[in-house]
Amino acid sequence: MSRFSVIVPAFRAQGYLRESLDSVLAQSFTDWEALVVDDGSPDTGGAIAAEYAGRDPRVRALALPEHTGAGAARNAGIRAATGDYLLFLDADDLLLPGALGAIDAALTEEKDPDVLLYDHDSTDWWDTVRASDDDLTCGDPLAVTPAAWNRAVRRDFWTARALAFTPQGPYEDVVPAHRAVLEAERVATLPRACVRWRRRRTGGLAQTPGEQHRAVVERYGELLAGPAGARLFPYAITRVLAVLDDETRTTPGDRPGLFRLAAELHRAHRPAGHTPGGPREQALADGSWSAYRRTARGDERREALRGRLARQKKKLRAGLMRAAYRTDLHTSRLDPTLAVYGAYWNRGVSCNPAAVHARARELAPHIDGVFVVSGKHAGQVPDGVPHVIEGSRRYWQVMATAKYLVNNSSFPGGFTKRPGQVYLQTHHGTPLKKMGLDQRRYPAGTHGISFAKVLAHTDQWDYSLSANPHSTEVWERVYPSAAYAPLEAGYPRNDVYFRTSDEEIRRIRTGLGLADGQRALLYAPTHRDYQKGFRPRLDLARLADSLGDDTVVLVRAHYFYAAEAALADAHPRLRDVTAHPRVEDLCLAADALVTDYSSLMFDYACLDRPIVTYAPDWQAYRLARGTYFDLLSGRPGDTPGAVATTQDELTELLRGGGWDTAATTALRSAFRDRFCPYDDGHAAERVVRKLFLGE
Repeated sequence: MSRFSVIVPAFRAQGYLRESLDSVLAQSFTDWEALVVDDGSPDTGGAIAAEYAGRDPRVRALALPEHTGAGAARNAGIRAATGDYLLFLDADDLLLPGALGAIDAALTEEKDPDVLLYDHDSTDWWDTVRASDDDLTCGDPLAVTPAAWNRAVRRDFWTARALAFTPQGPYEDVVPAHRAVLEAERVATLPRACVRWRRRRTGGLAQTPGEQHRAVVERYGELLAGPAGARLFPYAITRVLAVLDDETRTTPGDRPGLFRLAAELHRAHRPAGHTPGGPREQALADGSWSAYRRTARGDERREALRGRLARQKKKLRAGLMRAAYRTDLHTSRLDPTLAVYGAYWNRGVSCNPAAVHARARELAPHIDGVFVVSGKHAGQVPDGVPHVIEGSRRYWQVMATAKYLVNNSSFPGGFTKRPGQVYLQTHHGTPLKKMGLDQRRYPAGTHGISFAKVLAHTDQWDYSLSANPHSTEVWERVYPSAAYAPLEAGYPRNDVYFRTSDEEIRRIRTGLGLADGQRALLYAPTHRDYQKGFRPRLDLARLADSLGDDTVVLVRAHYFYAAEAALADAHPRLRDVTAHPRVEDLCLAADALVTDYSSLMFDYACLDRPIVTYAPDWQAYRLARGTYFDLLSGRPGDTPGAVATTQDELTELLRGGGWDTAATTALRSAFRDRFCPYDDGHAAERVVRKLFLGE
């Protein structure tokens, strides 16, 4: 008997089924069986199921004599299942990495409840990932999407309650999904996306309008006639109206008929004392399609009007701010004691600008520093750091009057550099990948970059900070301008690696939950220009399992993917540190860095600790983005240490000691000589003395 029976109904899904089954086979939690039910599909789905069954004994292929529907296929899978819990996965959807492990951990923690509801996300055919609208922390399980694929149900509970999917027709999972929640003694929730719902451009129910969607009324009619009908009623009406208003499910010609059925449902099952929850439900209660249509159109008009007004207001405000800025440029005097800082497109106080700002407070206290941040990041500004919100009146005032401008990217909104202003471009990494004008040869990574604007921005710089001679050479070529001079001072953000005490490092490790003697690996992959979303090329839970109890893996997703990492509950020895405010603290806490092409490797080299390059897609990365040297060559100065191109190779390096040898130490030493020659703990001081004190 297995912990989980994963039931996969398959009909006309041959283009998706392999990826779906691969997502099950790739799970680090291995105590499962998968039952793939060929629902009389005319394509090769049955053959694919048989192929996987022949490859892995945990996969079983079943076949129905004719096509009936997903409900009958799931019922057949349930009859053959032997697992403790039933899970359902559509043949075109995916189990996300670590999902089964997280589900098992949640079930164990909750002492095996009847039902566990878990979250999902969705993606379209453009690979745009969106979080669900479900709130699994609200304590209301009936508000969760009533689907088969977002819950684990104890098999003996399912059998005892005689639960079953509607054998034929759409919305086959509505009845058992709701009944499971209504009849369970204990329902638990896991607020973690475990399934990725892949929306198909064609062929899926949600993208095919028609009268078949009237079935939603029939399904809820069956439920509302039951003993829990009064409790379910408001949720049922909300779901039915959502289908009625969904243009991907109903055409204008379908809606009057569906409304009539919904009104009959409302009239037949409305509990005594129930008050309609708004104008739309009131129109439904009155049975007035014309009133409902007027309400819907009124809502649409009001929403459109609000959108237009918001856009006009934003445009008007921006115009007024720019007009005031232009006036300030001509009427306000430069303030020789004011410096404006920005980092990572206004994401907060970090990187080289933050280190310069902090050192300037000590060495040049006459300089008033203010950071530019976006409104959504304003709450993350540390106490005591003055800041302005991008686009505000105060923002434009300081941009017009500040003597000094310091940024690692660019200031928002476009600005006109005044005579007398001094602009330091600090950059935010040593270039491995092609940058600036060199990107023109690699269009996959440009995403509509205007190189004319890049050059116009470059012409505003007075100083271009370099961490090493390699950077100086690259910046001079890819950001060509006679306006700026190179400032070869090292990276101020790296000073912390030379100035932090052992006691402070112990405090940082304790704050991250790391025990004395426990090895900490920082896994920090960079983003890929040729893909969307966070897709680690590691089964992180399996890696953590293979390394044993004495190793913790700190996972730092690139900030582009911060909202998508969702690794917090994947494994007890994984730490999702994507949202940690200081990457420098993570580096100080880590005994080794595992990365691919991230510029963090150049900073981490300052610590003289092992660096492992995990590069499973090196060729694709080089072709898509271009690189300045061969990271995997093994040549001194190019490769910072041990190299792995598969997960098995990486695991063997980390378990067998190959990550830290005399040979890797020699490589790291040459790498440091090439890329960290100026880093000594005093880079920020050199910058402050040059920029603000004129030394």
